[in-house]
Amino acid sequence: MSAAGLYRPRVPALAQQRSHPRSVTGVSTLKEPSVSIRRTPTRLKSVALLGTAVAALLALAACGSSSTSSGTTSAAATTAAAGSAAAGASGAASGSAAAGGGTAADTLRLGYFPNVTHAAAVLGVKNGTFQEALGDTKLETTTFNAGPAATEALLSGAIDATFIGPNPAINSFAKSNGEAIRIVAGATDNGASFVVAKDINGPADLKGKTLATPQLGGTQDVALRKWLLDNDLKVQTTGGSDVDIVNQENSQTLDLFKSGEIAGAWLPEPWASRLVNEADGKVLVDEKTLWPDEKFQTTILIVATPFLEQHPDTVKALIGGEITEIKAIEADPAKAQTDLNAALGELTGKPLSDETIKSAFANIEPTWDPLAGTLNTIAENGLAAGTLTEKPDLNGIYDLRQLNAVLAEQGQPPVSSAGLGQE
Repeated sequence: MSAAGLYRPRVPALAQQRSHPRSVTGVSTLKEPSVSIRRTPTRLKSVALLGTAVAALLALAACGSSSTSSGTTSAAATTAAAGSAAAGASGAASGSAAAGGGTAADTLRLGYFPNVTHAAAVLGVKNGTFQEALGDTKLETTTFNAGPAATEALLSGAIDATFIGPNPAINSFAKSNGEAIRIVAGATDNGASFVVAKDINGPADLKGKTLATPQLGGTQDVALRKWLLDNDLKVQTTGGSDVDIVNQENSQTLDLFKSGEIAGAWLPEPWASRLVNEADGKVLVDEKTLWPDEKFQTTILIVATPFLEQHPDTVKALIGGEITEIKAIEADPAKAQTDLNAALGELTGKPLSDETIKSAFANIEPTWDPLAGTLNTIAENGLAAGTLTEKPDLNGIYDLRQLNAVLAEQGQPPVSSAGLGQE
């Protein structure tokens, strides 16, 4: 994992990380930009200026922003202890035994984000739906700011499964030669936008500006880089410096947007709506308009391959809980919106305004279908955006057997892997 792509704890004078990748031995899949980086305001100076020693320390703390269940240790501490063991287990997994059976896991360590785009996960944890579905298996949860930090935790053995965006899942699959993870279900479509200052009316107005995304190589990060490239604006990873991109926590992005130190950000909900409603921003691009049928993957569920191999029935139970929660959202969206806002308030310290939760919730579509047919396009976008060094072979990335088993039991039609794995 690139040091620049890891989540970094909030440090007042070092609130951001500039998207200039520096590799950590054995795990980098990101290109090293060859261009210099333009100076930006003092609050946006690169953490890289502190040198490799500090970057290494930050990388060790990079895996999780907070623990959200009793008995859960911090992801950073667990990662440091579990890395080598997890790598060996991942390499040994064959991917052939996960159709059913195995033993129930004593514990399932699950990651997710305190975002509206993770509605099924947030509510599944809060309402006890996941724990009820898991039975005697203890659920432990950790929240993250962005996908690359979550996959770093999963690859190191700190967690077993996580809700995440598709781009970090692709990166993890590619860097492990197809061994480490499997996509086992969808979670949410749509719910991400490019929000800018009111004086920006199109791509031409962005030249020389600083923009933000949650994390280098994350799903919104790739979307922004690809869109800029399509509009003849280059960034560090695409061989130019027309626009600067900083990667930071979403709450910091909101503060910097309010102060005028960044001109816009490509963010998931509710942060896109927060920039509009709380910071006088406007939506320049709703990402769904860039996709056929106006549907794109925002959140999926991935599982560490060794865990899936050893505990397929536990994974099936988790997916069953997710489907139960999605159906509850569909059955009573008004209640789900209220409950989700309350849960987000507990996770972040403050619920969203009525205007923001209404807007954000209207922009998402919870679903268990991972839209497998769009994944190759997502990978191609990552290659164009410079966050992948080559287009990966995605054959085998899906294992939808547990999902389809639950759907069959409920009389629902199966979901396709689009030829990219088992179903």
